[in-house]
Amino acid sequence: MAERRPIAARSAGWAQAAARRLAASRVTPNQISASSMLFAALAFACFWLSLPAGPLIAAQLLFAAALFCQLRLVANLLDGMVALEGGKGGPTGPFWNEAPDRVADVLILAGLGLACGLPWLGCLAGAFAVGTAYIRELGRAEGLAADFCGPMAKPHRMAAVTAGCVAGAVEVLIWGSGWALFAVLWLVALGTAFTALRRAIRMIRALSLPREPGT
Repeated sequence: MAERRPIAARSAGWAQAAARRLAASRVTPNQISASSMLFAALAFACFWLSLPAGPLIAAQLLFAAALFCQLRLVANLLDGMVALEGGKGGPTGPFWNEAPDRVADVLILAGLGLACGLPWLGCLAGAFAVGTAYIRELGRAEGLAADFCGPMAKPHRMAAVTAGCVAGAVEVLIWGSGWALFAVLWLVALGTAFTALRRAIRMIRALSLPREPGT
């Protein structure tokens, strides 16, 4: 397992170009990391406002929420590229690499819960998302490689929420219902809980293996 999350988009031309431009600017990797919380907060607002809105406005808000979820991921992608490939990393980078992600996860999933009328499930899904990251970092603190396994790691969660938003927007326009969001929220909540459990089991097994002194 790698210490850095494997992301195919890092090698994409648009990502490389954006990272070069940001590295040449006065924007810092920490600011890019923090921007993910802004995008997540905007997604939360879209989810929240979609519940009492009419079909057309609700659909537009759900499309916007999908966009903000993807922009959150773009920020997560570019902060590391600017810090490492751009040579702009700093001593506080580890904090800004992790803490905004946890806030963003909770905001987006809690917002999805509000849009579905199930705020408790959204908050629970957010707690599970924080738990997956906690277990990964606990393993690293114990000298293990970072475990990014799924089936509902961060990129998978955001892909599911984005797809749910698009499907939900279409559903609202055609039928005026929101079953797609409901289904995606349950899928993310259960999948994230399973991911946390899977990572915990993998960590326990790894810690149980004989290791060289000092490792």
